[in-house]
Amino acid sequence: MLTDYQRYRFYEILPGLSIWLTLILSLVLSFLKPLWMIYFIIIFDVYWVIKVLNFSFYLLVAWKRLREVRGVDWKERLQHDLTNWHNKRHVVFLTLYNEEWDVVKTAIQSICDATYDSSKFIIVIAGEARAKDNFDNILEEIKNHFHGCFGKIIGTLHPADLSGEIPGKGSNLHFAELKMQLYINEQGWSYDDVIETVFDIDTVCHSQYFAYLTYLYCIQKDPTRHSYQPIALYNNNLWESPSVLRIMAFGTTFWMMTSLARQDALVTFSSHSMSFRAVVDAGFHDKRIVSEDSRIFYQCILAYNGNYSVVPMYMPVSMDTVRDEKWWMSLKNLYKQQRRWAWGVEHIPFLITEFKKKGKAIPLWKKIKWVFIEWEGKWSWCVVAILITILGQLPMWVAPESVRQSALYFNAPHMLQILMTLAMTGLFLSAILSLPLLPKRPKSHSPHVYLIMLIQWALLPVSLIFMSAIPGIDAVTHLLFGKYLGFNVSQKKRGTSSVSVNH
Repeated sequence: MLTDYQRYRFYEILPGLSIWLTLILSLVLSFLKPLWMIYFIIIFDVYWVIKVLNFSFYLLVAWKRLREVRGVDWKERLQHDLTNWHNKRHVVFLTLYNEEWDVVKTAIQSICDATYDSSKFIIVIAGEARAKDNFDNILEEIKNHFHGCFGKIIGTLHPADLSGEIPGKGSNLHFAELKMQLYINEQGWSYDDVIETVFDIDTVCHSQYFAYLTYLYCIQKDPTRHSYQPIALYNNNLWESPSVLRIMAFGTTFWMMTSLARQDALVTFSSHSMSFRAVVDAGFHDKRIVSEDSRIFYQCILAYNGNYSVVPMYMPVSMDTVRDEKWWMSLKNLYKQQRRWAWGVEHIPFLITEFKKKGKAIPLWKKIKWVFIEWEGKWSWCVVAILITILGQLPMWVAPESVRQSALYFNAPHMLQILMTLAMTGLFLSAILSLPLLPKRPKSHSPHVYLIMLIQWALLPVSLIFMSAIPGIDAVTHLLFGKYLGFNVSQKKRGTSSVSVNH
């Protein structure tokens, strides 16, 4: 009989085991049964082409909705169409570690410039005791520079080395939310009327973000049973970033846009908003995990027995790429960021365990759905690029003469070429749609740089292997062997140009 710990460890092993079995079996069968592998690769490529076409369709849908939403004056719509928005308050959490003032300033300035009643804002600067000097300096700068801009500016200092938690954004948020619960109780505000927004400290929001958020919140039948997810751009320092960082940043944006349009698999990611009621009912952000942005969604799924979902916000917020002054450090930062995101594989054993505890309170199909979404997502993350570009070609290279004489062997390259040409539609579409999302070109960059922005997409296959698949395999392998990753803070460096997402 397995103990609870042993059972949980078994669940932690399964995702990494499935990924390594796929890679190892593909390699072995390429030599032992190359004909089987050729059949498999053709079937797999057909499957992937269908996914790419699905991606392209929903990306176009999301693009259309983004253009429509950005063209609306949501403050005017809010005032004209609704009457239940006046008592809604916004508590904005910004987690701070060692970020510089110029990064923090642009983020808070964007909230100050928002087309919404500034007295309804409570800005919470959630700092770390491990970087107390920087927290004290930044908080003083914020209070001096933005005095009178918000209803209140509050600083919370997360103590170091508290028991039962790991250092990181999740534990910092958990501590800050507990402090804010006391403040909200003192004010006598209803949790249902308080909208919590979690921003990274470099997040620059669109001027209409909070008016649009409030509008969406007020028109929901049960607003506390939803999170609200905007589109994540990485425009703040995009012009100064290396090509690989730009491609991966756009890849994340387009993945988010298609998820918003599909909605059926939409999970909170990075910057997002939700009711404070849901935060309290879910037990606040988990202080023991790395992937706190998506975990809070699953905590709500569990707290409300599956009756929780994400409302898409076709409104951009802009953040920094993980750029450093040295290009090789930028790539190192990108690798660590991708590995940290892939560490979301930790949700799989959590969901299996917690869903079992829920019994019949959550429908079986919902349990299977969310475990599959997380598992298939991480599996694809780790194996697709390698299967298509390397292992998919291997059986053709090593096949014995008996296989080379078969009709399938002769026709396979032609079939695979057609399939890959169809799959390229996603690449071309991404390249074209990336141009309108670029921030205004700095004067220091010549116009021909737009051509480079298109050509750089040729690096995508290599980037997907070395800066996506391998960091993903790294993450799932750590979990496989019980070598738990901590939270690494992404380094953000800006050049002389700055960005607005209000264009």
